[in-house]
Amino acid sequence: MADPSSYRPKPGQIPDSPGVYKFRDEHGRVIYVGKAKSLRQRLANYFQDLAGLHPRTRTMVTTAASVEWTVVSTEVEALQLEYSWIKEFDPRFNVKYRDDKSYPYLAVTLGEEFPRVQVMRGAKKKGVRYFGPYAHAWAIRETVDLLLRVFPVRTCSAGVFKRSAQIGRPCLLGYIGKCSAPCVGRISPEEHRELAEEFCDFMAGRTGAHIRRLERGMQEAAEEMEYERAARLRDDIGALKRAMEKSAVVLADATDADLIAVAEDELEAAVQIFHVRGGRVRGQRGWVTDKVEAVTTGDLVEHALQQLYGDEQGDAVPKEVLVPALPEPVEPVAQWLTQRRGSQVSLRIPQRGDKKDLMATVARNAQQALALHKTKRASDLTTRSRALEEIAQALDLDTVPLRIECFDISHLQGEDVVASMVVFEDGLARKSEYRRFQIRSFVGQDDVRSMHEVIGRRFRRYLQEKQKSGEWIEEPTPEDPTGTAAVDPAQDPAAEPTTDATDADSADHLTDEDGRPKRFAYPPQLVVVDGGAPQVAAARRAMDELGIDDVAVCGLAKRLEEVWLPGEDDPVVLPRSSEGLYLLQRVRDEAHRFAITYQRNKRGKRLKSSPLDTVPGLGESRRQALLKHFGSLKKLRAATVEEICQVPGVGRKTAETVAAALATAAPSAPAVNTATGEIIEDDGAPPAALSAERGQDR
Repeated sequence: MADPSSYRPKPGQIPDSPGVYKFRDEHGRVIYVGKAKSLRQRLANYFQDLAGLHPRTRTMVTTAASVEWTVVSTEVEALQLEYSWIKEFDPRFNVKYRDDKSYPYLAVTLGEEFPRVQVMRGAKKKGVRYFGPYAHAWAIRETVDLLLRVFPVRTCSAGVFKRSAQIGRPCLLGYIGKCSAPCVGRISPEEHRELAEEFCDFMAGRTGAHIRRLERGMQEAAEEMEYERAARLRDDIGALKRAMEKSAVVLADATDADLIAVAEDELEAAVQIFHVRGGRVRGQRGWVTDKVEAVTTGDLVEHALQQLYGDEQGDAVPKEVLVPALPEPVEPVAQWLTQRRGSQVSLRIPQRGDKKDLMATVARNAQQALALHKTKRASDLTTRSRALEEIAQALDLDTVPLRIECFDISHLQGEDVVASMVVFEDGLARKSEYRRFQIRSFVGQDDVRSMHEVIGRRFRRYLQEKQKSGEWIEEPTPEDPTGTAAVDPAQDPAAEPTTDATDADSADHLTDEDGRPKRFAYPPQLVVVDGGAPQVAAARRAMDELGIDDVAVCGLAKRLEEVWLPGEDDPVVLPRSSEGLYLLQRVRDEAHRFAITYQRNKRGKRLKSSPLDTVPGLGESRRQALLKHFGSLKKLRAATVEEICQVPGVGRKTAETVAAALATAAPSAPAVNTATGEIIEDDGAPPAALSAERGQDR
């Protein structure tokens, strides 16, 4: 691990101008490429105190051994040079999207004497016009089969074309009217090229002119009583309309645009792109990438734009690019896109209307792609087995941890402190055994103490279950002659069962005699805590106090994804490509999700409570009547008993009870509009509504 100060450039050596920089490791390999409006300011950020750097940035600068830069004239040139260097050096710390060579395109080889329509993959070639990409090659073939009735362009290979020309007979498509047979001279090269250009126009979205031309021809043929030609033109119109129906209209006024959406978590990001041409979705593609550098959504968008348009020119870059977040700064990227197209390109975030609705659809596709990526990776049996073996090897376990339990603490500034326990068996989530806890032994914020309490409660219940089954009896001690103090159920009522369970499996060995599920009957082979060395030490201490010495403990710290073991000064660092690390991250993230969901629900219920809820004999209808009559809880609290009696359905005894309850209850804190910071007076809205608003704002 290198010290960044050992290769830091001297003061004044870095120019204050736009440019691109490269970090190299001790072997001279480029590990990161970046661009900057001011090289001096940007590089200075890398050589500050390591504690102030983002964990991924810290890892990069400590891996590097040197830095170099190239000065350019403008930010646009910097953007282009950065893209070129990323393609050339493939740096390990740059975001890299999976190459889209697997996506098939509909291609028209306009550079040939007789243009050919075909499915093409791989790098794009000069002289070829591309449409797509499509999700499946069969979708291209279905579209082409429909269009060949109207635009009988050559689709055969060079060998078939040459053979037909030699023998003077066209192929089968020429006999059935789906090829104009230029190989045998039925059509001149100029006429065939005109057919190919009309095919391209239709695929580019200019469909109306072709359909209107065919409709006029059909009417003229009918008027001249050439009914066979009219019927053929009618069928051609039907074929074109069926081809158009395969891509429904999503945007009006024949819009040409690309819509880009991003779904991300702390570790990975999925990008989805919809290509809209002539108001119709003509293609779709997507990537998933590891977030190996500290990036924002705007940065991910910028990388996606480079991937999409770095090698494109002209009409391949649309007039409009819609994104979920703008790169910072946005002007160089917009100018770069304009240069690639040769005319103005609008790069913006859709705010309203059909474009915003379509962007929401693209975003849903991105979310589903990210979820599918994680599910595929997690559901593969071989992958799960390898992950468990890697964990066992890294943590020096005797056997693979078939049951893993992970614990996380969640709170909001020390209030509503809760904990979660999630269970993974054989690498898969066992949601029916998730549990959640309320921290009871103290008030305030102390994650270490909370972790100690939760681990102790979980394993105290486990020992109690063993006592019930007769599998284990605590040795008596002078302080505890009965040997039962450690598992006294009165000290820890059962943790709340999860309402997040979707696993309906309840085998016999998981239930008591009365049919209720056993909550803590089986111990894990590995306990994972969300945190570093302090949380791990607290968990180990809680288990040692109960005599649990056959369960391994580790912690996964969010900052650098390091694995901490009890009593160790240095963490275990698993490779980023390790399936074992990926499984630990999934377990940790699931525990965090489950904990924060419970904490938010608990906080929401507390915020929505009202002093009227505790008034005996006051039902929902009369509570609403009181709030509607007075307008707010503040005015109701200031009302006299006689004024409260004026509300329909409220008698004097009930009015006295309400007045007494409100007099003893403390006034609620004022609501705050989190968007503006404005304090909302409790004069114009019922307290329940204000409380609900506070809960939503947070």
